[in-house]
Amino acid sequence: MQVFSFVNLKICVKILAILQFCCGSFLPNYLKLRNEIEFDEDKLLFGSRIELQNGEQRANKCLMSAKYQEIDRGFQNPSTFLPAKNFLEVQEEIRNSSVYKLIRRMPKGAVLHVHLPSLTSLDFIVEKLTYLPNLYACLDNNKLRFHFFQNPHGECNWILMNDLRANNVLNDTKIKQYLTSSMDKMKTEFDQNAVWNAFREILGVVYGLILYRPAFELYSYQGLQELYDDNVMYVEIRGTCDGLYELNGHTHKPMECIRIFKDTVDKFIRDHPNFWGAKIIYSTSRRTSPESFDYHIKTFKILKSAFPNLIGGFDLHGQEDLGQPLLDFAEKLLELGEEAQFYFHAGETNWYGQPTDENLIDAVLLKSRRIGHGLALLKHPIVLEMVKNRSIAIELNPISNQVLKYVGDMRNHPASYFFAKDFPVVVSNDDPNIWGARGLSDDFYETFIGIMSLKADLRALKQLAINSIIFSSMSEDEQTKAFVKWKVAWEEYINFLSSTQKCTF
Repeated sequence: MQVFSFVNLKICVKILAILQFCCGSFLPNYLKLRNEIEFDEDKLLFGSRIELQNGEQRANKCLMSAKYQEIDRGFQNPSTFLPAKNFLEVQEEIRNSSVYKLIRRMPKGAVLHVHLPSLTSLDFIVEKLTYLPNLYACLDNNKLRFHFFQNPHGECNWILMNDLRANNVLNDTKIKQYLTSSMDKMKTEFDQNAVWNAFREILGVVYGLILYRPAFELYSYQGLQELYDDNVMYVEIRGTCDGLYELNGHTHKPMECIRIFKDTVDKFIRDHPNFWGAKIIYSTSRRTSPESFDYHIKTFKILKSAFPNLIGGFDLHGQEDLGQPLLDFAEKLLELGEEAQFYFHAGETNWYGQPTDENLIDAVLLKSRRIGHGLALLKHPIVLEMVKNRSIAIELNPISNQVLKYVGDMRNHPASYFFAKDFPVVVSNDDPNIWGARGLSDDFYETFIGIMSLKADLRALKQLAINSIIFSSMSEDEQTKAFVKWKVAWEEYINFLSSTQKCTF
């Protein structure tokens, strides 16, 4: 507020000086004032506090040359501007973008907001997990379900996947059709509840494949691999560890499940020494019953005590408009005290004055370290100021916001304001496998081209990577080590960009 008061005072003084100027042309003073306003606004932009060094300046010219060309084409012919279209329809065009190719090579730091059943590509799930032995499938009310059995049981008519393939009843193409039919609904359906239902249909199919322990290990490792291949070096995954089972029917307790996940992460780090690690943000549904919530609070405490370096914090997830507000859980969340770090989804809504957008008030009062989505923040000016003053990071998930029908054209995303005023923002990918995003690059692209200012440059991308470390749940020692590794990777990236002659890829 003080910054803007100072700027406004400067503007008022200069306007008065112009009005008092009675001789000659007003234009020189007008243009001077205009340039100073523009200069003052540029100083507030996200990343503006970073000073680029010689190599970075050369690299920035390469990056911005590609950005200017792409945005200029969109400005001249808006029908070609990709961030204005549904990502589900233009993802392959995005992959051909020169800006995207430059971003893909960038060391992006960390993903701080991604959900457990959304880690790996659907191609891997279909082409790898559905070929594991002892997998059964059934069609229940025209919905595809999977489960691993020694001896199938239950009401569903389970048939061995090998037999279904042999008889061409169900194959890779048909499985993908079940998944993509739900995606088609997400493309065309404008009712958010219907879009969320289609979203949950896909998650239901995925859960049926990944809760079998051997599949879970393959899946988790591949999820880390796909992030690593996209130059992401750390991840915080939201989810619980309930329902993981063996072929003989044994269900692992959460403690066993977390240990299995930790072993997978440790193995990945051994295989990829430059990867920094992974943590879990314990996250349960906001539509849970009081008894179920008590169970999850108790489980969180046990896991946090047993794995203090692996369990990063606590959250509630799910469609916010149809879920219980944070206020309903506030008393029990307050009882957790300082032992818990909160990273709440809040303000993922288009409504104003409903309990949903008012979750932002509770998220701040409950001392959430970060806020997931925060789309409604502009409607709550006091909360907005508290978020800025307390350095509560906003977890921006642009593709998720678009696919789930909260934002259509990325140019209209409320996060434009966050970047205009240098709010603490991190960019994440939420549920990338559902909409076919690759790692973090697609969300970075949409942010850089569609949401940020035309003037946003390499400094803004660098700030995003730095923020992903600063606002992570890593300890100070872990962050220090992460910065050392990231800086090495950043220098390599800058050398690549600055040595590129034609800046075309």
